Amino acid sequence: MSRASRAAAPITRSEQLSVVHPHAAGLEIGAHEIVAAVPPDHDDQPVRAFGTFTVDLAQLADWFVRCGVDTVALESTGVYWIPVFEVLEARGIEVQVVNARHVKMVPGRKSDWNDAQWLQQLHALGLLRGSFRPDSEMRVLRTYLRHRADLLQHRAPHILHMQKALQHMNIQLTQVLTDITGVTGMAIIRAIIAGERNPLTLAQLRNAACKSSEDQIAKALTGTWREEHLFVLKQALALFDYYTLQVVECDKQLEQQFAAMKPRFEDQDLQMLSAHKPRSKSKNKPAFNARHELKRVVGVDLTAVTGLSSSLVLTIISEVGTDMTKWPTVKHFASWLGLAPRNDISGGKVLRSRTLKTVNRAAQAFRQAAQSVARSDTAFGVYFRRMRAKLGPGHPLGCRQLWPRRIK
Repeated sequence: MSRASRAAAPITRSEQLSVVHPHAAGLEIGAHEIVAAVPPDHDDQPVRAFGTFTVDLAQLADWFVRCGVDTVALESTGVYWIPVFEVLEARGIEVQVVNARHVKMVPGRKSDWNDAQWLQQLHALGLLRGSFRPDSEMRVLRTYLRHRADLLQHRAPHILHMQKALQHMNIQLTQVLTDITGVTGMAIIRAIIAGERNPLTLAQLRNAACKSSEDQIAKALTGTWREEHLFVLKQALALFDYYTLQVVECDKQLEQQFAAMKPRFEDQDLQMLSAHKPRSKSKNKPAFNARHELKRVVGVDLTAVTGLSSSLVLTIISEVGTDMTKWPTVKHFASWLGLAPRNDISGGKVLRSRTLKTVNRAAQAFRQAAQSVARSDTAFGVYFRRMRAKLGPGHPLGCRQLWPRRIK
């Protein structure tokens, strides 16, 4: 067809979008006010504002029930949406948490009232996709595990403080010990805090499994013993012990939560699993037998997969759940994790291919498992190292493409 004939061709109108959810509502949630919008024919005042107290949330739910609302769309604004989600879900209303970036591209609508109406219209037309959220049992497990990860993250700087205080006194403990928070390191540090200064006496606290000899440790423990740095060491150790105690208490809550969970799959093999995976060196693993509890709930020992420790499996299961039918295919699951590249195509040509920025803890756990496999003596590890040496680290098989970012 020539350019002139294309210009003369009549323009056909596309069919009008049909309403998919006729009883849909939209919510714009803030710290002090919630703006709700229902279809105009459902109420004389289709847009209303509510407070954020529990009594106000109950009034919001009652209004939705009177209006016949059966589905609601709201944006994931911080953590303000979680109480609203739980109240509406308890009333039997389907709630979809949508990505704010998918509805902010229309200019001239930046007000809470307009945003609520815009969400309601888009949701009624079926143009919004709800974010994934695991079931209630997994959400409880996820809360405990995320809090546990925060405790470990808060404890880590105090290890550095202990190392810095020792370095200031020229106590080169890090030169002879791989980890100062191990059995030998903690015994020596606690003895130093208790007042022991003799290097030979401190070196005798060496654990039998330590690779360094007592003579090497004694040389490393000859320092200046300045009072101000000993004070810093004492306080850093106290904070380290405090966070360690909090992690232990969190592990007890996790164990109770697992005990209350029923098996989700039939398991014919009821054999008790060991708490320690063979050849596993995970330091921050839970204090209870997480391997056996995971097998009892899931029905299979996922830690048998190379690279997956009990801590990583706990993270993956709590973030993803056990119902994999939420994703139609493996490709959909990889895209949700943020591990699949997004191709920007124009004119049949790929302009750029990159993974999107996502804060997904399950994806981070899979990356850590992949790093473990890459360093292992398995066939997968050997193949990866051979291909990386052949193709270079910048290739899609290299590290920079497999694990592009970490979650802070």
